[in-house]
Amino acid sequence: MRLEGKIAVVVGAGQSPGEGIGNGRATTLRFVQEGAKVLAVDRSLASAEETAAMALGPGECAPFAADVTREKTLAAMIAEARHRWGRIDILHNNVGVSIAGGDKPLLDLDEEAFDRVCAINLRGTIMACKHAIPVMREQRAGAIVNISSVAAFENYPLVAYKATKAAMVAFTRQVAIENAAYGIRANVILPGLMDTPMAVDTRARASNRSRAEVAAERDARVPLRGRMGTAWDVANAALFLASDEANFITGAALPVDGGALARIG
Repeated sequence: MRLEGKIAVVVGAGQSPGEGIGNGRATTLRFVQEGAKVLAVDRSLASAEETAAMALGPGECAPFAADVTREKTLAAMIAEARHRWGRIDILHNNVGVSIAGGDKPLLDLDEEAFDRVCAINLRGTIMACKHAIPVMREQRAGAIVNISSVAAFENYPLVAYKATKAAMVAFTRQVAIENAAYGIRANVILPGLMDTPMAVDTRARASNRSRAEVAAERDARVPLRGRMGTAWDVANAALFLASDEANFITGAALPVDGGALARIG
């Protein structure tokens, strides 16, 4: 019951096509298991509803449709959570796209793909924070957990993804320092190679290879046990940062990467 009585908004609570479970869905389920009331937000209402149906525990979960590329839907998301439960204690931003958004190495990248990835990966989080922070300032409390990637720091050739994930770290730290006096904490998680539908199944489809082949290739690159992490690893990190156990932690960038960043220094 580490989130008992807490109100959370999870953006990206749905599921990409593929096997297993994604970070946003796993985080939503963990929050509900730990007692939170969660607004499960996704571009696809059907996917958000599927997540809500899976969310079992002492907390509760309500689905909501919002598109992170449209600010007015994010404003409506925050208004819905506040209307439904009276406050917002946690904002978790978990939306991201790379290959599926048309991202490419620099010499192959076009403007449309770059703008699309930036709008989804970065602008959506910024606008969600824009509408949540006034509520948290009024409360004099709140926790924001954003999702970046180890791609922000390691060799990663897809330009838009790397740039937006690096920007996410800088943005989160700025939010943390600007809002510390209001009792608002902001931290960012850097997942490494994860066994999720977005990370594995999308690559398998794009490269016309089997999921097993892509997964084995990724497993071999992980220092810790030679095996990718799972969405539950990210969800548990998010749970800690959102909870009062992390009450004195703000502006932190937490790798959940099986040692990837340790290896590159």
